[in-house]
Amino acid sequence: MSHGKHFTLYSHDTGPNGWKVAMVLEELGLTYDTKYLNFSKGEQKAPEHTQLNPNGRVPTLVDHKNNDFVVWESNAIMTYLVEKYDLEHKISVVGFEDKIVQLQWLFFQSSGQGPYFGQAAWFIRFHPEKIPSAIERYQKEIIRVFGVLESVLAQREWLVGGTCTVADISFIPWNVGTFKRGFADYNGFNFEKDFPAVHKWHTALLKRESISKVLAIMDSMDA
Repeated sequence: MSHGKHFTLYSHDTGPNGWKVAMVLEELGLTYDTKYLNFSKGEQKAPEHTQLNPNGRVPTLVDHKNNDFVVWESNAIMTYLVEKYDLEHKISVVGFEDKIVQLQWLFFQSSGQGPYFGQAAWFIRFHPEKIPSAIERYQKEIIRVFGVLESVLAQREWLVGGTCTVADISFIPWNVGTFKRGFADYNGFNFEKDFPAVHKWHTALLKRESISKVLAIMDSMDA
């Protein structure tokens, strides 16, 4: 089957994880078509998608120039893209130890930031009843995660290798979504004052052309 673009990305219009992948594709100048699955219609669980991704979630990436190779889980996709296509190391590190540290931060993002930030958003905005203890628990976890990042970024500009990598990029959509969805009101939270190094890092990432381009598309779909 002939495809006009290098990749097909299965994503969602507001879910953060697909946008992470789009940012990496843009950074590397790789062409792709995005199929935004309609969750209200259950398209992510439909056979057309689960035959590619048995977990029935997004994102899922199909590489048409590699025998339609399929990879799912956002940070696994990001790792695949830089390992196979970032030959100039535009957004990835070179040495073995640095690669492990890069992977370490990707694991922290997927196990630490994503679930806690996501649960905070759920209990603040979507849960059918307000449960203050649950909201507080996950808001405190957001503060904890920012504290981990602050402790590192106060000492260096980027998470690994002295340059922007997929490790840094992986945090952006969840940060942006959290600020848009009400967390800024938590106990007088002031991002710039409370976590100055994280704020500086986050701001620098937002200024990257590929990231600002993808965020503009995300904002247009979440208006």
